[in-house]
Amino acid sequence: MVVDTREVPATTDTVDLAIAGMTCASCVARVERAMRDIPGVADVSVNLATERARVRLSGPFASASLAQALTQAIDRAGYDATLLTPERRRLDQRSADTRSTGPVWLQLGPVLLGMVLAAPLVLPMLLGLVGIPMMLPGWLQLALATPIQIGLGARFYRAGGRALRAGSGNMDLLVALGTSAAYGFSLARWLVATPGSMPELYFEVSAVVIVLVLLGKWLERRATDRTAEALRLLGRLLPDTARRRRDDVEQDVPVERLAVGDIIVVRPGERIPADGTVLEGESEVDEALLTGESMPLPKTRGTRVTGGAINGDGRLIVEVTAVGAETMLARIIRLVEDAQAAKAPIQRLVDRVSAVFVPVVIGLAVVTFLGWWFATGDAARALIDAVAVLVIACPCSLGLATPTAIMAGTGAGARHGILIRDATALETAHRVDTIAFDKTGTLTTGRPAITDLLPIGIDETELVRLAVGLQQGSEHPLARAVIDAASRRGIAVPSASMIAALPGRGIAGTVEGRALRLGSRRSLEEMADWGGIPAEVSEWLASVESAGRTVSYLVELATPPRLLGAIAFGDALKPSSAEAVGRLRAAGFRTVLLTGDSRASAEAVAHVLGIETVEAEMLPGEKAAAVARLRAAGRVVAMVGDGINDAPALGAADVGIALATGTDIAIQAAGITLMRGEPMLVADALDLARRTAAKIRQGLFWAVIYNVIGIPLAACGVLSPTIAGAAMAFSSVSVVVNALALRRWRPRTGVGGTGVQGTGARPAGVPASGVSGEIA
Repeated sequence: MVVDTREVPATTDTVDLAIAGMTCASCVARVERAMRDIPGVADVSVNLATERARVRLSGPFASASLAQALTQAIDRAGYDATLLTPERRRLDQRSADTRSTGPVWLQLGPVLLGMVLAAPLVLPMLLGLVGIPMMLPGWLQLALATPIQIGLGARFYRAGGRALRAGSGNMDLLVALGTSAAYGFSLARWLVATPGSMPELYFEVSAVVIVLVLLGKWLERRATDRTAEALRLLGRLLPDTARRRRDDVEQDVPVERLAVGDIIVVRPGERIPADGTVLEGESEVDEALLTGESMPLPKTRGTRVTGGAINGDGRLIVEVTAVGAETMLARIIRLVEDAQAAKAPIQRLVDRVSAVFVPVVIGLAVVTFLGWWFATGDAARALIDAVAVLVIACPCSLGLATPTAIMAGTGAGARHGILIRDATALETAHRVDTIAFDKTGTLTTGRPAITDLLPIGIDETELVRLAVGLQQGSEHPLARAVIDAASRRGIAVPSASMIAALPGRGIAGTVEGRALRLGSRRSLEEMADWGGIPAEVSEWLASVESAGRTVSYLVELATPPRLLGAIAFGDALKPSSAEAVGRLRAAGFRTVLLTGDSRASAEAVAHVLGIETVEAEMLPGEKAAAVARLRAAGRVVAMVGDGINDAPALGAADVGIALATGTDIAIQAAGITLMRGEPMLVADALDLARRTAAKIRQGLFWAVIYNVIGIPLAACGVLSPTIAGAAMAFSSVSVVVNALALRRWRPRTGVGGTGVQGTGARPAGVPASGVSGEIA
């Protein structure tokens, strides 16, 4: 295959390909082997259910020759490959939409034809069961069976032949060998039979097996198409056009032509074509398919809107902030695709088994034939039992068990605002026994406000003025609280220089020539010549911290350092935090709070929520170390966070769970992303992981048990090839249909949900919100 250089994607470390012709787990193993030998390929993951390959490269990919090498290697292995460019993805999307909505009878055409031709062959056998003798002439049996064997069965010969040329085997080879043996043996007996006699023929065996296998593959394809439904729905969310305003003129343009900074008009009832910020107008926006949020959200000037969401009854003027691959919708689709392309650890074991499965089965069939022939002298009986072994032993269900469950699970999660980034996180999450929470922005709203001021030697206005001078431009939640307070008081922001963030400690810089630091008590204690907190401040500090507030100290870096004042912040707990923690504890999870806030504030919040263990005043690296200690003690840890300072801990945990309301760094470090800043979704995500892991285990169990029971029965002559073919087809379909049950999964999250309420009593003086009153 020649690859057009115009189709080569921009420089990237991964390449996706569509692969046609795979039928079982043995095919998957062969395709992966073919590509791993190519220089520059670091790893390959092939998904049988999606017919996709994800190739991870050892360096950036920007070469048409490498793309050609990949497709040629797959071609030599006996399959057809296509590089997945954006345009190709759109064509595949339209093809999938047509396939999933087209007339069933048209899609089933070859199978229906096979049924019509095979019915007369099966009828004598069925009549014989009730004592009615009937036998079709040999020439008529041949005439009915040949179109099925040569026409409908051609796909098995083509795919099986490619497998043989590649020095391997697959399901198609087993079906081709088995049905050819039955058809060829019957043809030979008919040709050498004495004129006027009627030998026992087995044309119905070959015909029925082919029809049943084709029917099973059709049912399997219909079912796997349904597992990808969530991804198709996401892909159809964006409208084709947007109404762009330029120089007071509105014009409909393709969405692909939008650019950051464009002004678009979104009329009532329309889908928002790109991410942006509202400049004018008020409305409510339905983001259910993006975040799982059931209620429309109010949007006014300054609020963000997401492409793909449905505008309500108001007209919005929006400035575009992200287009193409950078939009939230594109990132969601990318995360779901990544999860479905990834290979769960247990699947790698399945692939190793599948690689030797077909040769072993062919060997068992040969042994079965020879054994029955020598034991009975009946070559016909020996052949039929060998055919039954070949037909029933199909690795399709083995190859489908894991990817279909992962597709269904990740699709169900995506519909309800739970994005599972990779299959490893999904497989690990069901073993989690300990949940570690960040506090600010995770269990609290992340919108703290100043509740108390304690100026020392200066007045309150000067304390806020100097503090906002340090915090200008910062996106930290405490910084925003200071900036908001200065704005409400009408305080002008002073000039500042040499501003430097102190991770986990605070911020330092020079304001109007004065070297200042605003930070936690820990930042004070790290100063070598710090003389300690005055007694009057200690009394005030004990009072505000007992109310669950966070305190920052403003210090002038003189010799010795001089304390200019303290600022207390209150951050309201999210309404569902107590219920979320209570539900997790009722389910048997151990809960831990890891925070950079003061111990008194952290313990007050933990008491309200019923969290068992508290570690406070932690730097980002210390959070990660705390997670590592829990894992070293034998716990399986999920870390829940939303901020930059949570990223190390999210990466250190067995499973990182990030809130999409937080930072991009936190989201990238996590294996699971919650599209709503809703703590209750943590329990839902773990429940979904548990159910998905159960479906994987069930699928693999049934896939194995069919073969463990079926092959010996076929070898012993208990199963006819017809029954073996039906069992083989049913095994794949049952595995896929079992995984499809995950599509009915629904989260328990919601107002008045069924979660167990937290049982921790609220300490005296601590309000439910953690804030006793905001001050200007």
